[in-house]
Amino acid sequence: MKKGHVLQLLLLSAVWGVSFLLIRIAGDSFPPIWVALLRCTAGALLLWSVMLIGRRSLPGRSLFWWLVLVALFNNAIPFTFFAWGERTIPSSTAAVVNATTPIWTLLLSLAVSRGHVTGRMIVGVLLSFAGVVLVVSGHAVEEAAVDRSGMALGVVLVVFASLGYAIATVLAKAKLKGVDPIGLATSQLSLAALMLFPVALLGPHPGAVSRASISAVATLGLAGSGVAYLIYFTLLAQVSATHVVAVTYLLPIWGLFWGLLAHEAIGWTSYAGVAVVVAGLVLLNWKGRSASAGARASS
Repeated sequence: MKKGHVLQLLLLSAVWGVSFLLIRIAGDSFPPIWVALLRCTAGALLLWSVMLIGRRSLPGRSLFWWLVLVALFNNAIPFTFFAWGERTIPSSTAAVVNATTPIWTLLLSLAVSRGHVTGRMIVGVLLSFAGVVLVVSGHAVEEAAVDRSGMALGVVLVVFASLGYAIATVLAKAKLKGVDPIGLATSQLSLAALMLFPVALLGPHPGAVSRASISAVATLGLAGSGVAYLIYFTLLAQVSATHVVAVTYLLPIWGLFWGLLAHEAIGWTSYAGVAVVVAGLVLLNWKGRSASAGARASS
């Protein structure tokens, strides 16, 4: 890769990595469904501007219901579940649990295509899950005042959010090939916002809103769901998916970095767990065979 591509890759991983911290800050003032709604709305507005200026095309009407499903599993559900889960677990832990996305994607792809499971895949999956367990259990031990039931709920919610990303990836790969990527991203965020809007109106509304939460949710939408999509699809058009998949390895590392800056409790088990997770992901994607599995692992 050229130096410019490496810098874009690092920027993308940093933006997606800080998203976990921004979700937590936004959640201080906004209910989870509102975090998801505002994130989708801000990202969609930015991408619509890009669409109109660049005269890009939206996906055809025949793909509408597939787009709805992808928007549901790639945006509406995970964005809500991450905000909900991070009420009881640190953003750094959420970033590490999110690293299971390529594992779920690989397992689902193998189930759909009835692909061959290799020993390398099995070891990679076991290593990655072991690393996640190490991070989660280590945090529960190191944080004396932790609410075990609350933490368990948070981890489960983030796991389901990651599984949603995996389902969306498999659906998009099977049913949305050849669609203009910017049009696809714009459609996803717009449809997700439309799904979330009535639910947000019927549910709890924000009370006193802090400037930090407003800034966080705006940055989350414009950067994490707008600019990040543009960088991601630009990279995919210029370099191989095998190289872009490196984002998967970097996200849990960035999650720890931003969590550390935010003064979250991070012990040695978290660092060890991330190392094990990354080792498992590298093994899964060795020689690029499973590159497509990890191409979308963002929060």
